[in-house]
Amino acid sequence: MRKINVNNEIKPLKTVLLHRPGEELLNLTPSSLDELLFDDIPDLDKAREEHDEFAKIFIDNGIEVLYLEDLMAETIKDNKDLRDQFLNQYLKEAEIDDKLVYEKAKEFLSSIKDDKDFILKTMSGVTLRELGIGEGHLVFDQKYTAINPMPNLYFTRDPFSSIGSGVSINTMYSKTRKRETIYADYIFNHHKDYKEIVDYYGRNQDYHIEGGDILSINENLLMIGISQRSQKEAIEKLAQRLILDETTKVKEIIGIEIPNERAYMHLDTVFTQIDYDTFTYHPGIIKTLRAVKFYEKDGKISHDYLEKSLDDLLKDALGLDKIRLLPCGGGDPIAALREQWTDGSNTLAIAPGKVIVYKRNVVTNKMLELNDIETIKLDSQTLTVGRGGPRCMSMPLFRED
Repeated sequence: MRKINVNNEIKPLKTVLLHRPGEELLNLTPSSLDELLFDDIPDLDKAREEHDEFAKIFIDNGIEVLYLEDLMAETIKDNKDLRDQFLNQYLKEAEIDDKLVYEKAKEFLSSIKDDKDFILKTMSGVTLRELGIGEGHLVFDQKYTAINPMPNLYFTRDPFSSIGSGVSINTMYSKTRKRETIYADYIFNHHKDYKEIVDYYGRNQDYHIEGGDILSINENLLMIGISQRSQKEAIEKLAQRLILDETTKVKEIIGIEIPNERAYMHLDTVFTQIDYDTFTYHPGIIKTLRAVKFYEKDGKISHDYLEKSLDDLLKDALGLDKIRLLPCGGGDPIAALREQWTDGSNTLAIAPGKVIVYKRNVVTNKMLELNDIETIKLDSQTLTVGRGGPRCMSMPLFRED
């Protein structure tokens, strides 16, 4: 059995989960971009080239890289009953409303013998043409997919979150991303190495929460964005599960309100930790900052609203006399807006003071380096059109304490 161990954002990273962009990107069309949460159609070859370089950064730094598609293929390997169970659930969640299309899709997917090829096809989606439906009758501006692709899967941060020795399999905000969590659900219930990992939330709850909003500051403290994608009620439910459970070390959760809009979709798009006392942030969140602290009182979860500056909130939460807040864009308001849009605040620490950043955010990166932060720069011209940075594209499974 393998362990999950994530009690912080910055200690040396040992194991990370990725998903290499696949043919799901080929099933994006201009008319489906809004529905599937993309700003443009990426070049698949270039996206893979950039993502492979991302993986190489981890490997070069002695970090084990696992892939979602590999873990899922291992989960169903040599278990036909489990594969059939997964397929039936996958098809049900695809909401195919045509009986003929449903039957042909099931037949088509069942015919794929290789387990990894089968999993990759469930991720990429299934076209009507692949099912032999509508051949020779190409009509523009109509739907061509029998099952929609999951192009956001390379943002492995969101469908589940590593918290301590367990995970939170999340209930996603948008319909197009809800199906993504099926893979984590099967891995953490059936994979030979991970099936004993505790799930602290669940993929079919009434309130939505996503991994980009969940930051493990230390073993006792989480900070979670109250955002477009994560609701206060979901945070309270997670607090009940974590704080009242004597087997976890979480004692407090601070929910931080951020603007409810796509540019600031998750807390980690405007705020990440990069060293023991150092954070990068987008200045635009300061004007709207309100927080709510969840904690145990008399055997129940209680909460208090906080009206503090980000500086004071962090000092009080971490017990520090001072912290460093490094602004996206280096204090230039135009650079801040431009580089936040291309994930200048979405850094991934692989060790204290050592972070992966997008190369294109030159103003922010220079500011970080002037403050003694080591930056590893990733070319991201293609990956960034999905609206996510290095932290979004990675799910730590094991960090040092």
